[in-house]
This record gives sequence, structure tokens and C-alpha cells, in this order.
Amino acid sequence: MTAVAKANVYFDGKVVSHSIILPDGTKKTLGLIYPGSFHFGTDKAERMEIVAGECRVKPDGSTGVKTQGAGSHFDVPAKSGFDIEVTTGICEYICTFIG
Repeated sequence: MTAVAKANVYFDGKVVSHSIILPDGTKKTLGLIYPGSFHFGTDKAERMEIVAGECRVKPDGSTGVKTQGAGSHFDVPAKSGFDIEVTTGICEYICTFIG
């Protein structure tokens, strides 16, 4: 496994992650989302696993918002995006890039 020491910092430090690359080439990011509302676009498909905390998620093109807590996950198609909101505390996640 390779861990990338340089942090991925978004939205003035309110979203921070670090990348890891597994021996089979799979890329994941391990991150934190501080309170706020953010929009992310995707190039590749992604699976977002919520490790701790809670967030509200609305995929692009959807009118529904779903609350995601620790132990849950959601998938985002390639060339798409999603809105994510954390209202209290810190949301911790693992993002796996698919394909």
C-alpha cells in the first residue's frame, strides 16, 4: 500500500483527505468533513463509506436528501456529483474510486 502524505484540502480546509493506493491499484481517500454544505463532482464512480458522524446527501439530479450515518454508504456514478451537508460534529469517510 502507498500512502500519499500530501493532503487533499477543499473548501478552505473544511474537507480534508489523504489518498492511499492499494497494491492492486485501487485508490481510496480517507477524510474528514467539518460542518457546512459542499458540492463534489465525480470523474470516476465512487463509493462513500461513512465511518463516524453524520451527513445529508443529495445526488445530482435527485430531489431527495438522505441522511447517512456511521456504517452506511452511498454510491455516486461517474461524471456526476453530489451535495453533502454536515450540521454538527465531524463526518469521517472512506471514498473508494471505482473503475
